[in-house]
Amino acid sequence: MDLTLRFRAYPDEDTASEAWRHIDIHRQIRNHAVRDYYRAPRNDRPSAYDQHRKLTEWKQRWSIFAGVSAHAAQQTVSQIQKDQKTLKEHRKNGRKTGRLKWQGAGEFRSVAYQSEGFNVNHTTGHDFGTLTLSKIGDVPIRAHRDLPETENVKRAILKKERTGAWAVCFVVEGEQPEKPDPDEIDPADCIGVDLGIQSYIHTSDDLSVECLDLSDEYDQYAREQRSLDRKQRGSANWEEQRRKVAKAKRRIRWKVLDFQHKLSTWLVKEYDVVAVEDLDVKPMLETSQSAKNKQDAAWSRFLDLLEYKGDLYGTHVVRVDARGTTKECNECGVETSKPLWVREHSCPACGHTEDRDLNAAKNILDRGLNSLHVGPGRSESMPVETVLPAFARHSGRVDAKHVVEAGSPAT
Repeated sequence: MDLTLRFRAYPDEDTASEAWRHIDIHRQIRNHAVRDYYRAPRNDRPSAYDQHRKLTEWKQRWSIFAGVSAHAAQQTVSQIQKDQKTLKEHRKNGRKTGRLKWQGAGEFRSVAYQSEGFNVNHTTGHDFGTLTLSKIGDVPIRAHRDLPETENVKRAILKKERTGAWAVCFVVEGEQPEKPDPDEIDPADCIGVDLGIQSYIHTSDDLSVECLDLSDEYDQYAREQRSLDRKQRGSANWEEQRRKVAKAKRRIRWKVLDFQHKLSTWLVKEYDVVAVEDLDVKPMLETSQSAKNKQDAAWSRFLDLLEYKGDLYGTHVVRVDARGTTKECNECGVETSKPLWVREHSCPACGHTEDRDLNAAKNILDRGLNSLHVGPGRSESMPVETVLPAFARHSGRVDAKHVVEAGSPAT
């Protein structure tokens, strides 16, 4: 499996200016390749190989295209075919998609090299290394982890963020461990995860992790945004303030991402099977009054991280149908409708009472075990639907700030 290793980059002023000029040229190459693709008949669209052959002609016609690395230019053109493949998969899944968009100045922010045109140097110091890019120059990078050898790097990407900071990503081949055989998995090493608003997750082991408190970060972001609105668009002061707004927004994004990485890593390292509800987040954001809270939760990315980490650490991550997990009684299967403010499940059929989210997490775990055929599971017979109000109760919770490192979310 491919792993992406990200490092902070610190190019000097001249190298950064040259790199940004190259990125803008790649933007123009991409736009020209997109136009060439859509001008062709629908049943005779050019392949990546066809457009690679046209690059020589384009360089002769537009001399500016010859100023960048040929290897990087081929990667820019190849990315169009990858984007088209992604759009085709979306359409196959029933999603509405349009054409690839034209990239305006400043919208294209990275350049990629594959196999050739770059070199990773490890000899510039203990904390720093150097990435040498063809026709751009040397880019110092902070080695907060071991730098991969040049021959082990499948792809090197230089990117300028909207904050003005630079980053380097190395795509390397990683070993994918084998996942345990379902017949040999102990149900005690499996867990169900219910996603929520009041708590970020509630597990079938009755562990509840609180949501992040981002109020201070959002207040800072709002202040910076108001200051930006008072400045003349396009001026030097406006550009400086725009970067402050981007940094405030980045702080929110990184804080959520860091929390998700630590939480997902703990789950996949602690358990052999992680069952989680498969939420369709988009309609929830469109119709819910708590859409902002759900957007901050970034559930879709959390689920993707869980699956990625599951492959990385050899853990089964199972997405199950979320319908009915809250209503259904984990003891007898009877469905009990209840409004969102009711935080306790109380079954009128068997008298079972427990926290609403804990009941849902146990149902999610049962469905995950049934799909993998682990343990006895529970019968999926059609439940009986009823309505009964319940009373909320308090259960043990873990504050989000206590999720400080992978492997110990409760310390």
